[in-house]
Amino acid sequence: MILFLVEALGLSQATGFGVAPYISFRAGMAMLTALLVSFLLGPTFIRWLQKKQLGQQVRDDGPKTHLSKSGTPTMGGALILFAVLGSGLLWMDLRNRYCWYVIGITFFYGLMGFMDDYLKIAKKNTQGLSARQKLGLQFLIGISFCGFEYFYGAGDSNLLFPFLKDLSFDLGILYVGFGALVISGTSNGVNLTDGLDGLAIGPIMINAACLGILGYLTGNAVFAEYLNYPFLAGTGELAIFAAALVGAGLGFLWYNTYPAQVFMGDTGSLPLGAAIGALAVFTKHEILLLILGGVFLVEGLSVIAQVTSFKLTGKRIFRMAPIHHHFELKGWPEPKVIVRFWIISIILALISLLSVKLR
Repeated sequence: MILFLVEALGLSQATGFGVAPYISFRAGMAMLTALLVSFLLGPTFIRWLQKKQLGQQVRDDGPKTHLSKSGTPTMGGALILFAVLGSGLLWMDLRNRYCWYVIGITFFYGLMGFMDDYLKIAKKNTQGLSARQKLGLQFLIGISFCGFEYFYGAGDSNLLFPFLKDLSFDLGILYVGFGALVISGTSNGVNLTDGLDGLAIGPIMINAACLGILGYLTGNAVFAEYLNYPFLAGTGELAIFAAALVGAGLGFLWYNTYPAQVFMGDTGSLPLGAAIGALAVFTKHEILLLILGGVFLVEGLSVIAQVTSFKLTGKRIFRMAPIHHHFELKGWPEPKVIVRFWIISIILALISLLSVKLR
């Protein structure tokens, strides 16, 4: 919006406004805007949640140490979404279709997450939406946006592989379903990771920062040619959305860090995970996300492995799944689990960035 106003008013050459077209400047401003919004509105929003008695319903089959967290305000993800979407709309070039893809996916996943949290709180149902309902809505949203890009956008359905510059695979129409799967899978992976204070938001910010850099590179013809990546005109704007995600996450972390004053709930974890997945899909880094989002991947696989093992053999692989609970029950203090998972996420992000040069 800011860029459009600057150009519409003919201020591009005016003192102080000449930096508006630069993605790097708008990304920095988007991060700062989202940070200030989430940080400054945090206390007021938390008090409002407390007044409305929108507290977390802790499942009784989880670690017993978590029972004391019952009643902690949840649905804090609404604050993150407000900061991210507001900052994105303010600083992104809204004539760019990729902007509307990530905004739309994040918004609709946010509505689904809100519905899930509402059922948990208002109906006192710790399960919320059923797994079938969630998956159905997730794929509907993902297929809608990926399908639009395939039929009316660039239509690039090639699958790229990290470290292998000469290897690619054209998915054709299957790209639509594959993209929806990546977005849905990442959303659910983040949702499963969001079980400890600040555990999910750290890797979310790390993933967003990395994908923002990659989006900027693929959207720049010079950098794309140098790195032997396909040039994707317009994906540079996604760096602004990614920067807003980082800023909003930092502001939220101030209140979500151990011991948390507020939880993001499904209102936050589902759309933020979908946003990470969407950034990967539209910058053509779907396979790289397996490395970059390794924390989310392992959390999801730990649940699948636990359920499969118990159904087939009657035995559990882990003391409890997702895997962060396993380490808790092994005696790791909650802050240790959180920080070590963050460290792993940083290492995976560095490997992911190195893969760009080592193709």
